[in-house]
Amino acid sequence: MLSLTTEVLVIGGGATGAGVAWDASLRGLGVILVDRLDLAEGTSGRFHGLLHSGGRYVVKDAPAARECIAENRILRRVAADCIEDTGGLFVTTPWDDPAYADRFAAACRETGVDCEEITVAQARRDEPRLHPEISRAFRVPDANMDIWKTVWAMAHGAQQCGARILPYHEVTAIRRDGDRVTGARVRDVRAGEDLTIEAQVTVNASGAWAGQIAAMAGIDGVRVFPGRGIMIAMNHRLVNTVINRCQMPTDGDILVPIRTVSVIGTTDVHTDDPDDHTVLESEVDRMLDDGEKLVPGFRQARALRVWTGVRPLFEDAKAAGTDTRDVTRAHALLDHRQRDGVEGFVTITGGKVTTFRLMAEETVDAVCDLLGRDTPGSTAEQPLPGSESGANYRLGERLARKDERLRQEQTICECELVPRSRLEHALAETGSRNLDDIRRRLRLGMGPCQGGFCIYRTVGIMHAAGGIDAASADASLLDFLQERWKGVWPILYGDQLRQMRFDEWVFQGVLDVGHLPEAPA
Repeated sequence: MLSLTTEVLVIGGGATGAGVAWDASLRGLGVILVDRLDLAEGTSGRFHGLLHSGGRYVVKDAPAARECIAENRILRRVAADCIEDTGGLFVTTPWDDPAYADRFAAACRETGVDCEEITVAQARRDEPRLHPEISRAFRVPDANMDIWKTVWAMAHGAQQCGARILPYHEVTAIRRDGDRVTGARVRDVRAGEDLTIEAQVTVNASGAWAGQIAAMAGIDGVRVFPGRGIMIAMNHRLVNTVINRCQMPTDGDILVPIRTVSVIGTTDVHTDDPDDHTVLESEVDRMLDDGEKLVPGFRQARALRVWTGVRPLFEDAKAAGTDTRDVTRAHALLDHRQRDGVEGFVTITGGKVTTFRLMAEETVDAVCDLLGRDTPGSTAEQPLPGSESGANYRLGERLARKDERLRQEQTICECELVPRSRLEHALAETGSRNLDDIRRRLRLGMGPCQGGFCIYRTVGIMHAAGGIDAASADASLLDFLQERWKGVWPILYGDQLRQMRFDEWVFQGVLDVGHLPEAPA
């Protein structure tokens, strides 16, 4: 069995795990990161895109609010190219308790969250689609963040420092020598090969799966309460500012503009399975109804896709089955040497995407303590690759680049303006045959047609490049279409139903997709 040796093994390739790899690599530590799937395919890649100001938590969870606003300010500097500064509004709708607005403003002052009350007239000038009967409005520094871009920027930065990033490497066992964790055995699921990784310190950054990984190490009591939530992407930007209802956090109370769509979220239901991606029709209906309370006519807009994410909520003092909205959004760092008498093993879980950098920094501080190293972190000052200029992402950047080379380069995806050169670069860099991996890198197939035009072009280019045979190309195409279908069928009504019917004609008429030969086993 092939064996690798490193100082730090990171299990989990979400925002926190990639953040740990980036931070540890900058401190000069040897790092290997593994994930059972692609990077940011778990909880990190399944959220609504909000960079929190902390306003959502100022009344109910002040520590989480303070962490969010502090990290919001840092990430705007170090991950600028991954963030669009949309700003945010908290508005009191006719369904909200008017008294909450004063509590909200006072709590913002106490927690340090920047907050300015503006007139309703100003709010509606900025966002004309807002409900006409809102009674108060507060401006906060919310923004949106492209998490896939962020995670891959950290991964690339870590690689430049010597780290090894191994997606599609699933942990099958945690190795122990007495009271010390010494690494893990992993399986390369694409090659079908097993691999042993020996590490001085193993970091469990697997989020909602952290309890499962800890149990592999023989450690009980790492109880993570998965909170499943659905989000719905609407076909275009109904607003250009993040809109929150000014009330205690509940379902369907936030609308986030990100890239060319707007996302409403989210429900919060306890589940025992972090891989639970159930979408209930009743939840979709409630979410669409809640959208009407923010933007009248919301139900008449075109719903593009629905998906689920599972929050990793950690709380030692509560038993399974707790109402997940009552569990803190703050994070938990567990040094198992102190907690369980097990050396060389650290768990980081809980928290939010907004606080991933802080979580990673605290985790690597603990790792350095275990290794006897005294090297401070620098991720609060060191820009991610691609963010060195400090300029935020601006909607329309891709269109501007396309206009510069209007006649020189083929466009593969019209919805997301992906040129052929970027596609070919991503294919060469990843070597992946999984079209969803390419989608996460480029946003390919995430627009209104959900891959109706770009995906069969992409598969043809993959095949022509020689990296995939015809049967495997067929299988990759069918897998992608099936995965897209999962997020489309629960919201098939109106224009989206017509679009999917049209896509069916395209794929059946052009490729006879229902009768493609299967790839060999």
